[in-house]
Amino acid sequence: MIKIKDLNEVLNKITINCQSSIKIQDGLTIYFDPYGIKEKVNSIAKADYIFITHPHWDHLDMNSINNLVSEKTIIIGPSSVIEKLNNNYKTLEVKSDHTYNLANISFMTVPSYNLNKDYHPKDAGYIGYIVTLNNIIYYVAGDTDVLDELKGIKADVIFLPVGGTYTMTKEEAVELANDIDPSIAIPIHYGLAVGSVKDVIYFKEHLNKNIESKIYY
Repeated sequence: MIKIKDLNEVLNKITINCQSSIKIQDGLTIYFDPYGIKEKVNSIAKADYIFITHPHWDHLDMNSINNLVSEKTIIIGPSSVIEKLNNNYKTLEVKSDHTYNLANISFMTVPSYNLNKDYHPKDAGYIGYIVTLNNIIYYVAGDTDVLDELKGIKADVIFLPVGGTYTMTKEEAVELANDIDPSIAIPIHYGLAVGSVKDVIYFKEHLNKNIESKIYY
């Protein structure tokens, strides 16, 4: 796990654009579900990897992808994502419950689905990611409820949806975060279609005292 003195350094390497749009820049530049990126980024911010959890409009945003890619970028996602991309991109199709080792990064895939609603059905094969970058383990949940399959996850930094309706609620997100017990827990997926700053504040205030958090937007 990350030592306390390193937390601010790690937090400064993370950018949340909005919704579930995450950038981590630490040697490599990786994005998760980039959304709302309206202009082409400079060469330093171009993506080495883009991880997509599922093909919904606020997670698979082609305008954002086009503003981030270079000739080296690899876009990673389940079949429902890859089939929406054309041959102009380098892609890697992934399935849940697998481990992948690439040249300079390794990651695992975990399930991401709803239990009692139909927005993100289990059989759609949507994905959450556990990515190891420079010895720090990041977990990005995607649009999911709290699942039994997620409660054994070990990670240093986690990104959980808190807006409810389409995902877990703020209360459920707190429960999962405290169960995983990371060094850092960051709330996402609020403020666009559902969820508000009140949900984020609740999440942050109800985490275990040893878990750091930050509100990015």
